[in-house]
Amino acid sequence: MMDRRGFLFSALSASALLATPALADRPRHRPVLSPAEMLAQARLGGAELGFVAIDLTTELPVSEHQSGLMLPPASTLKIVTALYALDRLGAAHRFSTRVLRDGDRLVLAGGGDPTLDSDGLASLAGQAAQAAGDWRPARFAVWGGALPRVVEIAPGQAAHLAYNPAVSGLILNFNRVHLGWRCDTDCALSLEARASGHSPRAYTIGAGVRPGGGAYLHCVGEGREHWDIPRAGLGARGTRWLPVRQPEAYAGDVFQTLARAAGLPLPSPEVIEETPSGHEIARHDSQPLPAVLGGMLRHSTNLTAEVLGLAASGADGQVASAQRMVEWLQATGAGMAQLADHSGLNAGNRISGETLARLLARPEAQSALPALLNPDPLRDVLGEASRGGGKAGAPLVQAKTGTLNFVSSLAGYASMPEGRRVAFAVLAADEARRAATEGQDWPEGSLAWVKRAKLLQRDLVAASMAPPRALRALPPEI
Repeated sequence: MMDRRGFLFSALSASALLATPALADRPRHRPVLSPAEMLAQARLGGAELGFVAIDLTTELPVSEHQSGLMLPPASTLKIVTALYALDRLGAAHRFSTRVLRDGDRLVLAGGGDPTLDSDGLASLAGQAAQAAGDWRPARFAVWGGALPRVVEIAPGQAAHLAYNPAVSGLILNFNRVHLGWRCDTDCALSLEARASGHSPRAYTIGAGVRPGGGAYLHCVGEGREHWDIPRAGLGARGTRWLPVRQPEAYAGDVFQTLARAAGLPLPSPEVIEETPSGHEIARHDSQPLPAVLGGMLRHSTNLTAEVLGLAASGADGQVASAQRMVEWLQATGAGMAQLADHSGLNAGNRISGETLARLLARPEAQSALPALLNPDPLRDVLGEASRGGGKAGAPLVQAKTGTLNFVSSLAGYASMPEGRRVAFAVLAADEARRAATEGQDWPEGSLAWVKRAKLLQRDLVAASMAPPRALRALPPEI
């Protein structure tokens, strides 16, 4: 039997149904897909996904999928490097490049400044010329021993990729040289140490063009570098950056040109191994560390990441330095990683989404990182679709991207206008296709794969910010 209260409830419910449009006429809510369902729809082949989003108020995960899976972080590893450098070096740290007078010898002494360019070197040469006065050094030495030498950041990459240069304590123009060409009957080439205000010729680096196609070939001998460039890879005219493998010789060569222009002629540079002495006559300091970090994170500069990691660890090599960063990461309580470098360029790096997100959720990271990260980081690939096509209610994202062949990652912060914030990490990798295309520059199918992976990242982050769907309220009791 139905009591009075049940009867009234039934009657009110029936009248409410009669007074409203039929259910079939109402707009349907799109169901919120699970991360596994989103991955299945993303058409990423055999890719694996590691994802977690942590609410920064409750410190609890709000969405996750295989959050402990160890995958290549690509350039999202630079987030770890940035926090490691801040902790070990301090926000006030600056890198200094100095000119010393040591008896009859002038010494250009690098201090590991990853941002030194030809304009900064010209300023340093001008200071040195003014301080030298009438003195003319009999010898000119170049020292880059403030950091260990690394021939290339990640072995196995194509030789001509400018994002994989050598590392040392003396760095110029991110250890890149600017190649220009103009090809009519023959090809005229130029190699310059290009910066905004100065672009001197790089005399220690040469290049020639060979008929046909194939790879860029590189060799080193007697303090010089030489590039053998396939004609099929050049149009009628154009430019590109090439990596520098002998950074001390390159910087010494350019400094000699700039010093001569400032009125201080110098003999040919010699690269020295011993730590120089003498008194300082000129100095160029980098910006404070947060500004250096901001440039690294926004432009994803591999060289800067390696320099910062090596400077922070004090280790005598890249692998040992990466291991010290692993130990620091473990000490923070964020989790574990397997690392071979500080930039993420090495495909052997492994980290989990949970470790990255937990590191981002630490108070130290929340106070230091957001202002240094890219706002709308997916826009370069997705355009207007990067924030759901400009739809209202899309979260504000500040994050770092990472890309290798068939590897795509995103890690950072997302927030909503009402104040909800999460730290998140998304790692996606098709390990078989990545291994099969090791060292290739954008192999067939990789660009389309990366775009689909970034659409998945966008949708995962947006779904993690959506509030739980509220239950429809029942009529009040009568």
